[in-house]
Amino acid sequence: MTPSSWPCPLPGGGIRDEMALTFDAGRPVRLLIVPALFDEGNRMRRFTVEVMRRLDARGIDSFLPDLPGCNESLQRLELQDPADWLDATAAAARHYAATHALGLRGGCLFTPARLPAIHYAPVKAAAILRQMVRARILASREAGRTESREHLAEAALARGIVLAGYRLGADFYRHFEAMAPAGGAKLVAQEQVGGAGLWLRAEPDENADQASALAAIVAQEIAA
Repeated sequence: MTPSSWPCPLPGGGIRDEMALTFDAGRPVRLLIVPALFDEGNRMRRFTVEVMRRLDARGIDSFLPDLPGCNESLQRLELQDPADWLDATAAAARHYAATHALGLRGGCLFTPARLPAIHYAPVKAAAILRQMVRARILASREAGRTESREHLAEAALARGIVLAGYRLGADFYRHFEAMAPAGGAKLVAQEQVGGAGLWLRAEPDENADQASALAAIVAQEIAA
């Protein structure tokens, strides 16, 4: 596994280098992985890397780029728009000469359209936002404050919002909420991997059996 950088397009023009984790031996099959989003991405980061290790053992190169405003990115998350993330994953795919894409959970919303894609446990953006809003309401209640979904939605659309520690701009919230994974991808349900999804856990975790199962399914789908 090697850290790498790739040229990410900026909304107003120009580029800025972003980081990626890569297993790159110059092999014919080159898989771009679009990670799960926000807290789910944190909970599944180790799992994602373990899947990459197993794909490497199966002769598949893989690339896990940071989305602008996330992880090691120096860009401000509140200035991003979903279109920027779509441009970013397309640019990462070109830079790494990806032949296929794997989306994990919310990452399925941003797999490049030109690549054959595999979607693991895909989820609509509205469902992601509902969970994040619910977590904020519960945290506010514990702190003695009362907030409602309706009030938070209005505030988010007017001036942006902080959910689970992530500062989302109004444009991001507005455009993201309506997004759903594109059709045509090969779907991998959690039942095929076994056990409960790691995104449901309270803390980041890993599961060797699930990582092995997903890597095997992905390799089989690519070879099909």
